[in-house]
Amino acid sequence: MSEAQAIVATDAELGVEPSSKPRGLFARAWEVFAENRLALAGLSFIVFILLFCFVGPHLYVTNQTNTDLSTYLCHPSSAHLLGCDDLGYDELGRLMVGGQTSLEVGLAAAVVSVLFGTLYGAISGFAGGVVDALMMRIVDAGLSLPSLMVIIILSVIFHPTPSVIIFIIAIFYWFGVARLVRGETLSLRNREYVQAVKVIGGRPLRSVIRHIVPNAIGTIIVQATFAVADAILTLSVLGFLTLGVAPPSTDWGSMLSGGLNYIQGGNYWWLIYPPGVAIILTCIAFNFVGDALRDAFETRLQRR
Repeated sequence: MSEAQAIVATDAELGVEPSSKPRGLFARAWEVFAENRLALAGLSFIVFILLFCFVGPHLYVTNQTNTDLSTYLCHPSSAHLLGCDDLGYDELGRLMVGGQTSLEVGLAAAVVSVLFGTLYGAISGFAGGVVDALMMRIVDAGLSLPSLMVIIILSVIFHPTPSVIIFIIAIFYWFGVARLVRGETLSLRNREYVQAVKVIGGRPLRSVIRHIVPNAIGTIIVQATFAVADAILTLSVLGFLTLGVAPPSTDWGSMLSGGLNYIQGGNYWWLIYPPGVAIILTCIAFNFVGDALRDAFETRLQRR
């Protein structure tokens, strides 16, 4: 009797079912993620806010292009569920449109910064030596800059269109991603499968794209999640300082800034609380999901 048969026979005698096919890495990561109730709540809120911002305007149709001073600062009613702002825009519809801008800029800035930072960090760590040292000094110089202050200055200089804001935010957020991916690469470049590519004469870029990056996917996904929250918060700060997107477009930070002009003069709570709560809950939701993903992928790597 072979060793495998003996193990199966022993399991049968003890009343234990034979072990099934090992679960996939992402299946195990999902199990760990699903145990975190805060992460599930955050994921549910992200799905809700996406539906609210991108599907909601088709169900709750409002005019967010032309002003209507006849509804100037009108209180919540059946016609305007969250009232209107100082330009006569329906506040609930404005919240949806502002959420579209905030989420689009946040997601796009995160994707751009993570993609560039991943490629930069992987190449730096894989190359090593003088190339790695030079590339990391550039990252160190970028991390030493007061990013928010420079972002504000660039927003003043350039016309604040969504594309420009995406570029301005992404240009500073890739530094941290590059440093983390570079650290992962230093531990992965000496693995057998990477060395095998070198032995058979494979190109270094092939090793980076086909082996280094896929095995650092956990770190990349986690950083992308945090980057979305940071980008949304940064855009909100710019909007609050009236450096966000130009009217008639808007974002949650711009809505919050406009509401401050009237919060002291009367009970216009609908101008402040909805955009403020949307910013806070959305950033917290992405952070909860990022924390859970980090735990999930760390567990996955420990069991691998």
